[in-house]
Amino acid sequence: MKIICISDTHNKHEELILPEGDCIIHAGDFTEAGTKKETTNFLEWFSSTPYKHKILIAGNHDFYLEKKFHKLDQIIPDNIHYLQDSGVRIEKINFWGSPYIPDDSNWAFSKNRGKQISEHWEKIPVDTNILITHIPPFGILDELDNKMMIGCKNLKDRINSLKISHHIFGHVHNEYGKVKTFKTLFVNSSSVDESYRHINPPIMVIYRQQSNMSV
Repeated sequence: MKIICISDTHNKHEELILPEGDCIIHAGDFTEAGTKKETTNFLEWFSSTPYKHKILIAGNHDFYLEKKFHKLDQIIPDNIHYLQDSGVRIEKINFWGSPYIPDDSNWAFSKNRGKQISEHWEKIPVDTNILITHIPPFGILDELDNKMMIGCKNLKDRINSLKISHHIFGHVHNEYGKVKTFKTLFVNSSSVDESYRHINPPIMVIYRQQSNMSV
């Protein structure tokens, strides 16, 4: 399966040049202010993209989906798999998505570090093939310009306890790219840089059963 990875488009989704593929994944922050208008505009665009499968999670800017959690079936188009501590199985591939970030601020989907956010990571099933979160794991494509790493240690611990081989995320704009460890391919698919300029193309990964992803 050819999977197109994007994230942190912040209302610049129409500037993307999308390659051909089978599935598109957006790892959150598709809006800037998280308004209904921004959300609706993005969902219409995402729904119209030429992919057989479309998977979406929210990010810390996407307030509207956080506020309207109980009405998501009225908001999300039928051809989009929206994941919020939930999963979907497509062509024998198990996807799991979660939008939460470790933060004590007023951003959307913010949870305190430690026990509170770990409750969300503990929900990740053991048979997950492709994990999608907005936040990176600590120490992997999560470094700010001031060298501070803002990824989630609790998420890293949970991934290390599982056999997840593919993790797609965003949030840290200037850490776009991929890192391969012994068992996991990590992909930071942020589409904009720290100045919110759209400069990063979508990242394509190819999933093969009983194999690793390759670009």
